[in-house]
Amino acid sequence: MQTIKTRGRTFTGIVVDAKMQQTAIVEWPRRKYVRKFERYEKLRTRIKVHNPESIDAKTGDIVKIMECRPISKTKHFIITEKVGREKLFEAKQELMEESKKKTAKKKASEEVAK
Repeated sequence: MQTIKTRGRTFTGIVVDAKMQQTAIVEWPRRKYVRKFERYEKLRTRIKVHNPESIDAKTGDIVKIMECRPISKTKHFIITEKVGREKLFEAKQELMEESKKKTAKKKASEEVAK
């Protein structure tokens, strides 16, 4: 097993997708201030991270990630530890899928009506 030196920034996020080989997509919410409206907007950051076999994080896990040397064109972070498990993660994902299906049906019915 080869070790990768870490450096720089650290983040904590939720594994959204872990279907690629030794790669996972981690996302976390953030708030950005919009000066024009004097309000905050909710955004999310999604990045690809290296998922070592020793950690093997699954979808729904809360993980801590650290910056490292570029592993590939898009991977510059590595999962350093599993912190826990996101509660009701699968239920949230199912609700998102259902809402996508409803909007697709609605758009299709609007196109037929035209």
